[in-house]
Amino acid sequence: MLILGIETSCDETSAAIVKDGEKILSNVVSSQVEIHKKFGGIVPEIASRKHIEMIIPVIKESLKKANIGLQDIDAIAATFGPGLLGSLLVGLNVAKGISYARGLPFIGINHLEAHLYANFLCYPSLSPPLIGLVISGGHTELVYLSKKRKYETLGTTRDDAIGEAFDKVAKILELGYPGGPIIEKAAKKGDPEAINLPSVHFKSNTLDFSFSGIKTAILYYVKEIKKRGGLVPKEDIAASFQMKAAQILTERVLKAISLKGTKKVILGGGVSSNLFLRSFLRNKIPSDVEIFFPSLELCTDNAAMVAACAWQKIKEGKFSSLFLNAQPNLKLVVEE
Repeated sequence: MLILGIETSCDETSAAIVKDGEKILSNVVSSQVEIHKKFGGIVPEIASRKHIEMIIPVIKESLKKANIGLQDIDAIAATFGPGLLGSLLVGLNVAKGISYARGLPFIGINHLEAHLYANFLCYPSLSPPLIGLVISGGHTELVYLSKKRKYETLGTTRDDAIGEAFDKVAKILELGYPGGPIIEKAAKKGDPEAINLPSVHFKSNTLDFSFSGIKTAILYYVKEIKKRGGLVPKEDIAASFQMKAAQILTERVLKAISLKGTKKVILGGGVSSNLFLRSFLRNKIPSDVEIFFPSLELCTDNAAMVAACAWQKIKEGKFSSLFLNAQPNLKLVVEE
């Protein structure tokens, strides 16, 4: 079965053709990073307008690279949340329009779930139960996926998402945007133990995350140095922040492994492309626990992961109505 996936949840316009949920025939991504860089972050109105401009060319390119026509597609899937409302509406409405015009099954996909399913593209034999960690610019979610593929939320961020924290620290250090790759690059030249950043403690025994306090500590640290006329040690701060973030994420994953007794962990989202974090996790996770990361090109927003997730929905007989609307605040687990 050939599935056309469409992803426009934030600032990447992407379309992909995936066969039987495993083989990527094409995965075209048009990034808006250079457009938003001068603003120091994503401007929602600009993002949605750029999606309108690029969505049809990107879909055509994905079909061309897969060497097929629209008449060869068996189903179509698109992200319907979470994300920026204007951006989500572009991809979602185009997908529903194609579905209606061609009489194709339509599947609405949760963006967070799609990030986890990037792993099933890279490791076709992978199966639950497992622990999943989604870490991106807008999300930090720790979940348990049961053998029956039911999700349970174990922890989420109480303030900034991990990727958002990277962006804000990069801004404080005047390093530029996006913060993730810039911080990682700067950290290579710094000492991760140079600055003692605060740890996060909650009163309850929770697996939730918090990154706002660390970001604020860095802000005041930098302000104090500038007040004294000193030179801000940007590389050391970047390395120390990256280390602290890795420690927090790893601590929660280890607790989740102990809580659920599972031997498999998967990661997804743009921050999972951080090579320092990958190495740190591998070194701290027990040797009898397998840890999986998507290929680097599948960590950031892309449509191949949307199509892969749709394949599982199709096998379960879960299709969506053409009346499905965008849900910018959609959660991975809907509490009953």
